[in-house]
Amino acid sequence: MRLDINLASQPYEDVRQFWRAWGTGLALLALLTLVLIFYAISGWLIARQDRREIAAYRAQIAERDRERRDAEAFLNRAENRATRDKSQFLNALIERKAFSWTKVFEELERVMPPRIHVVSIHPEMNADSQLEIKLVVAGDSRDRALDLVRRMESSQHFQRTEIDDVQQQQGGQTGDSVKFDIRALYVPETASRSVP
Repeated sequence: MRLDINLASQPYEDVRQFWRAWGTGLALLALLTLVLIFYAISGWLIARQDRREIAAYRAQIAERDRERRDAEAFLNRAENRATRDKSQFLNALIERKAFSWTKVFEELERVMPPRIHVVSIHPEMNADSQLEIKLVVAGDSRDRALDLVRRMESSQHFQRTEIDDVQQQQGGQTGDSVKFDIRALYVPETASRSVP
């Protein structure tokens, strides 16, 4: 048997080396594709489990909301209004009693910059049932009052500190030239420890 090979028109190629190089690359690409498919499927399964948990939590929230509406409807009946009003009054008293003047003054003493002092302090519950403190502070410098606000913001016991009003005044006996009205939410020690 005779083979006619014309190397000028059909150059010699080493097919084995070609398949070794490209076959290895193709096998690695196939392995990478399988790994990516595995991660995509496992991520989808985890997301499906998360969606189930979210649906369960939403069902629990809906159940609690329904229970709360039923309880409110029960308390709003004419025969139960006296009990509801008494309960709300007692809860308000308990909330007011939970306010510790000593703790507030200790915390204010810790954050108070020099040559600034508290003129008045007024605690009250806001619309969201959070304890809000309204302070009037006076001092000889606007910068010291702003420093007090910054220190209150960095404290664990004061949140959402805001300046309501700034009043320039004559020095008088105390030497105070500036008076600030400051509002902040107060977080008692027990509540601040439970916050992560």
